[in-house]
Amino acid sequence: MIRSTARWIFLAALTLPAACVTINVYFPEAAAQKAAEQFVDKVLGDMPAPPKDTPPPAPTQHPPAAALLDFFVPSAYAQNADITVQTPQIQAIQARMSQRFATTLKAHFDSGALGFTRDGLVAVRDAAAIALPERAAVNAAVADENRDREAVYREIALANGHAEWAPQIRATFAQQWIERAKAGWYYQDSRNAWQRK
Repeated sequence: MIRSTARWIFLAALTLPAACVTINVYFPEAAAQKAAEQFVDKVLGDMPAPPKDTPPPAPTQHPPAAALLDFFVPSAYAQNADITVQTPQIQAIQARMSQRFATTLKAHFDSGALGFTRDGLVAVRDAAAIALPERAAVNAAVADENRDREAVYREIALANGHAEWAPQIRATFAQQWIERAKAGWYYQDSRNAWQRK
């Protein structure tokens, strides 16, 4: 009886730490940023990429206690995560956005009529800069663009099995739209004020 009780206590001591480990899947910010850069560059066309002067991050050294936790829950799982943006639905949205940008939106970004909002959408910044006969078509193109942007942020989160990532994906993309904007284009700053790049 004592042996049986000792065995149960020993097994409980071994399994309790593993049972108490909560696996948090962290949002892979670096992978999302790279995916957003590639997606945005394809939509905007032949836009020059901003210079990359940042060296890759140094590998993380874990203290000995963390090594035991890594045995049960490898930290590499969260750090080396990838973001999928190559589903048929996402590619179809990207193709529509690329065509719309080239045929309708780019000229109005160049004129200053349109701008990138801080939440990853497009807005009419100066309606007077759009010729009156074109305004209805431009407003429709902006509405279609924003519908596709909302859909792509949601689809990327779903394609990666984490619907809860949609706000973070949206924020990452919002940053990339602004960073990849051409000189002279408008964007909203953190106070929603329009700035010219």
